[in-house]
Amino acid sequence: MTNQTLVNASEKNLLGKAALVTGGSRGIGAATALRLAREGADVAVTYVNGKEAAEELVRAVEASGRRAMALRADAGAPEDAAGAVTAAARELGRLDILVNNAGVGVLGPVETLSLADVDRVLAVNVRGVFLASRAAAAVMPHGGRIITVGTCMTQRVPGPGGTLYAMSKSALVGLTKALARELGERGITANIVHPGPIDTDMNPADGPYAAGQAAMTALGRFGAVEEVASTIAHLAGAGYVTGAEFAVDGGHAA
Repeated sequence: MTNQTLVNASEKNLLGKAALVTGGSRGIGAATALRLAREGADVAVTYVNGKEAAEELVRAVEASGRRAMALRADAGAPEDAAGAVTAAARELGRLDILVNNAGVGVLGPVETLSLADVDRVLAVNVRGVFLASRAAAAVMPHGGRIITVGTCMTQRVPGPGGTLYAMSKSALVGLTKALARELGERGITANIVHPGPIDTDMNPADGPYAAGQAAMTALGRFGAVEEVASTIAHLAGAGYVTGAEFAVDGGHAA
């Protein structure tokens, strides 16, 4: 499993916790699931088409001694978005951490975007996150964590073609801040992480548009999925951080 090897951790900061990572069969989601397991959490992941990858990830987590499960769930379907949370909490016995990672991107000139494009992107990237977060808040104990994956394009849109994607992810900033206020009295935190160009199969560091993306960062390179996962894992254990945005973008917004 490339870049997804579990290693021994000296501290199990999340021991006894249970987490759900949506869209967790590959990329940032898979790296996050593995990192949370490394720190002691039992982990559920959702997938739509990546069944084999999700099952491979489950085996890797279980080999480390943690419990894991894969759930087929489309974040764009209302019953799936909330149902995955309910199923994860039931099967793992609790739910302490929700990572809203599932998302879709449709890029192109604004005049070419169809109504179907708009509906699909908003259904997955906004409505699905809202419904999953609401379902999680209903079952989380005191001290729960809701962590959402946004994008560097909420802070800086470097060129044309990103209207729909940037709009959908920007909505998650408002949702995160509002959740932080609403759930704070229960000790539940809500934060959002904004990745920059990250080396994944959907946007590889050696792809046709990679050089331009890397040049827009202060570090001049793509990030690794593990670099995003480490920030998410930190937030999963942080009790006095909420309503905050974290850029893991190599200085894309600098």
